[in-house]
Amino acid sequence: MGEHADAAAALKGIALIEASTRGRSRWYTGYLWLFAAWQLVVVPSVLLWRGPTGTVVSTLANALVVVGLSVFATRQPVVPRGHARLHLQVIGAWTLAYLSVLALGLTLFVGSVPFAVVAALVCALPAAYAARREARTA
Repeated sequence: MGEHADAAAALKGIALIEASTRGRSRWYTGYLWLFAAWQLVVVPSVLLWRGPTGTVVSTLANALVVVGLSVFATRQPVVPRGHARLHLQVIGAWTLAYLSVLALGLTLFVGSVPFAVVAALVCALPAAYAARREARTA
């Protein structure tokens, strides 16, 4: 009976550790939502705010947000399982979307507010989708 009690105690301990780890890794969902929300600001700014001032302000603001999110991520005590693969997929999809909308928005749809709105949503989609998926699995 002692072996069964030890095994049960060990399993209970493992379950507590897993629950604690899952709870402490929820930060990544928030990170993804913040990244997605930022796209709703930065993409229209880049596409619609023309000239050197717009370029400087949107570039500096984007750099501050990216650095802030990166510092936040590096200070987290727990990294979710599969984080590197998922993060690379999100950033890869975002990069493809961002470069595509910039190419279209700065050549064919210059100054188009409707295009800037759709472009912002397209750029926010990879992170928002991943955030929803992460929230369901956490």
